[in-house]
Amino acid sequence: MNKLKQAWEAYHPVVHLLMVGTVFVMLTQCMSLPFLAIYLSETTTLSPAYIGVIVGAGPLAGTIGGFVGGVLSDLFGRRKLMILSMLMMAVAFSCFVIFSHPIALLVISLLLGLAASFYGTVSKVMMGDLTPEDKRFRVFSNRYLAINLGVAIGPVLGAFLGIAGSGTAFMLTAISYVCFAAVLAFACKKYGIVDKPEQRGTGNTEKPSLSNMWQVLSRDVVLLIFVFGGILLVTVHGQMSVTLSQYLRENIAEGVPLFGVMMSVNGLTVLLLQIPLTRLVERFSLFSRIAGGAVLMAVGEVGFAFSASWTWFIIAMIVFTLGEILIVPAEYAQIDQISPANMRGTYYGAQSISNLGSFLGPWAGGMVLSAYGGPVMFLVMAGLALVSLIFYRLGQRLHEKKQRGSGAVVEAAS
Repeated sequence: MNKLKQAWEAYHPVVHLLMVGTVFVMLTQCMSLPFLAIYLSETTTLSPAYIGVIVGAGPLAGTIGGFVGGVLSDLFGRRKLMILSMLMMAVAFSCFVIFSHPIALLVISLLLGLAASFYGTVSKVMMGDLTPEDKRFRVFSNRYLAINLGVAIGPVLGAFLGIAGSGTAFMLTAISYVCFAAVLAFACKKYGIVDKPEQRGTGNTEKPSLSNMWQVLSRDVVLLIFVFGGILLVTVHGQMSVTLSQYLRENIAEGVPLFGVMMSVNGLTVLLLQIPLTRLVERFSLFSRIAGGAVLMAVGEVGFAFSASWTWFIIAMIVFTLGEILIVPAEYAQIDQISPANMRGTYYGAQSISNLGSFLGPWAGGMVLSAYGGPVMFLVMAGLALVSLIFYRLGQRLHEKKQRGSGAVVEAAS
């Protein structure tokens, strides 16, 4: 009981609520969204190509939406934007059931992508606002675990209930977002979370103007370097599921079942090792965690290149996933470390631009796969993972130099 009490008191109640809510909404969302292409092919007469455009439009909109959401959260507040984004997602999921016109479906997908990116960015920012700096890496790790828990349970539960990919699943997802938005609004009111800078953990800092925010962003070389490094790492991660599945299907006996097993191993590794691995690496610097993660991802890619049996592919996937576990929360904590308190949302939003790699990975990986084959493609991706460390190291050194310069100015002034 004492451990449970300590765990509860370690974080703000709203942070706990966001964790539980993340599992809940991801669970219901994974009964519907992964099956969107199948649902549209069964309920409309759209061509596979146009269905692909609809499905891909959401993530593409989200690449920009995360940045826009972060800026808006700094200008107008976290609470309102987060609740609004959840209601927007509820509308989008329900509209997939109501509408069948191609243009309407495309607009709905864009709306969902924007709303989801708003929510993803702003929820991270609110967690950061409500958590002491020394605990934020663990919070981001727990959030990553919560997402994977929902992803692991959702499709299985949907299949067991017989509603996966059905209109019922889409409506259930919409209802879950409305319920979560209502509970979050009540909790924010109860615990005094309002959209004022001084009550968002930022002291007496003024809200920045839009022009001031742009000036700070455009001049922050450290942020730009970290974002570029992030794009490279997301490119490596983003190509993994798409091009790996194609390679296995064409070159390995029973490749499609193997791919399914590897995806399950990926999720299971996260669920089992996320917490102990996070505790283990907390004593190391953020750069060391990112470096370790990038090296493990590179080793995993090399493993994919030279594996010829199920056993070695699965081992390579475990190694790759360990790298993923280290990198995801460390990247968020790295951006948090360099962001001004009154522009945390904007900086988190800028970091979400690295999701461009989710598009570049399958595209570039597919080109290399077609031209040179799987082993070369995997080795190129391993190289990109290692090259990203040049940018993270450079960004870290510039940030440390900037901090020393600021310290010297403060000392001289005093």
